[in-house]
Amino acid sequence: MLTCKEQVARSSDYLDGQLSFRERLLVRHHLMFCPNCRRFIRQMRLMQATLKAMPEKTEAGIDALAERLAEQRRKEK
Repeated sequence: MLTCKEQVARSSDYLDGQLSFRERLLVRHHLMFCPNCRRFIRQMRLMQATLKAMPEKTEAGIDALAERLAEQRRKEK
């Protein structure tokens, strides 16, 4: 059985479907018996879903903001 530390180290790969069949079985076996790691995986899934739902910002918006802040700073001097 995996330790919690080993489970956490594999969590991202587990959620992304990048583990071998044997590793997935080890992770699932650990999750059956460890409520803390189950909670951690639920939180990771929620975070992934939240990040996917967020709109992507373009760099043009960031560049425009940086330019406005630089212009404001020039005016203050």
